[in-house]
Amino acid sequence: MNIKTTHTQNIFRILLGSLMLIAGIGHLTFQRQEFLAQVPRWLPNNPQFMDFIVLSSGIVEITLGLAMIFIVKHKIKVGLTLAIFYVLIFPGNISQYTNQINAFGLDTDLKRLIRLFFQPVLILWALWSTGTLSFLINKTKN
Repeated sequence: MNIKTTHTQNIFRILLGSLMLIAGIGHLTFQRQEFLAQVPRWLPNNPQFMDFIVLSSGIVEITLGLAMIFIVKHKIKVGLTLAIFYVLIFPGNISQYTNQINAFGLDTDLKRLIRLFFQPVLILWALWSTGTLSFLINKTKN
C-alpha cells in the first residue's frame, strides 16, 4: 500500500509533520493554557480531566508528527490517521467558536469562525501530502 509522491508532496508532508511536532510540544509546555481553551465544553469540567485531554492530545500530535516525517513506508496509513485526528479534534474548534472562548489570538467571533474553515485544509493537506488522496481516488475507481 505504497504510492509514489512528488518532491513537493514530500516537502509539505515533512512541513506538516514539523508543525504537528511544534503543536504537540506546545500542548505539553508553552501553549498548554491556550489548548485548554479548546477542550469542548460538553466534556466534564474537571481541571485534571481537561489537562489530561490536552496532554494526551499533545502526545498524539508529537507521535503523528514524527510518523509524518519518518515513517515513509506507511505514509498512507499515517496520512489517513492524521486526517481522522483532525476530524476528531474539530469539536474543540467548534466549542471555542460557539462558547466565544479567546485563545491563540482568536478573540472575535469572526476570527473563530474563519478558523473553522482551516480544518478541512489541514485534512486535505494530510491526505494529499502523503499520497493518501490519490490512493483513495484510485481505490474507488477499481
